[in-house]
Amino acid sequence: MGSTVYTTITRQSGLMNEMRVVANNIANLATTGFRTETAVFSEYLMPLGQNEGSVSMARANAHVTSFQQGGMTKTGGTFDLGINGEGFFQLETPAGIRITRAGAFSPNAAGELVSPEGFRLLDVGGAPIFAPSDVGQISISADGTMSADGNPFSQIGLVVPSDFNTLEREDGVRFKSNSELLPADTATLSQGFLESSNVEAVQQIARMIEVQRSYEMGQSFLEKEDERLRSIMTLVGGR
Repeated sequence: MGSTVYTTITRQSGLMNEMRVVANNIANLATTGFRTETAVFSEYLMPLGQNEGSVSMARANAHVTSFQQGGMTKTGGTFDLGINGEGFFQLETPAGIRITRAGAFSPNAAGELVSPEGFRLLDVGGAPIFAPSDVGQISISADGTMSADGNPFSQIGLVVPSDFNTLEREDGVRFKSNSELLPADTATLSQGFLESSNVEAVQQIARMIEVQRSYEMGQSFLEKEDERLRSIMTLVGGR
């Protein structure tokens, strides 16, 4: 098998991975707080053997996440919260603290604010937030201060990682930070709003078409190369 075939196969594998990333972006067009991902291609040299040189290979194993803010959708929900600017909510999960931009919360049976998956929302001190049910309207100000009947009782803790490059995506809209989490001093909250996905539908669909065409071109080359090699083997075998 020629080096061009090996190179094409690695390219095809990378394109398949990129197609999965693009398809996942499109599938999450309506997912609150979802961040767009992009597959990144890299080139490396694969040695062919002693005194045989090397061949250039490609792969697309790395992903880059866009943290550009999505649009705000008004819901009117008391515990629907949209973040303006750089910042994340802190969630308490069985695996540790995770951060997210998805701000749809509701009280659980114990009166604690939780995400749709049941993970507790944390305050500025890292403690779960309790939303009393025996009070009037609960209001949440831009700095995250929660008040009942005009009396403050808690403050939602918005944070930002010291290094965005250390964030690892987990389960769609949650991230694990491998760097220090700092207070998001410039971020504000909008009560009764949810941040939409930042996926650009037209851009992603156009990219899907490009990837599909590139994959088809590579597949066509592999088929023609296979036919060529079979023809050579037939000629050699007939001698």
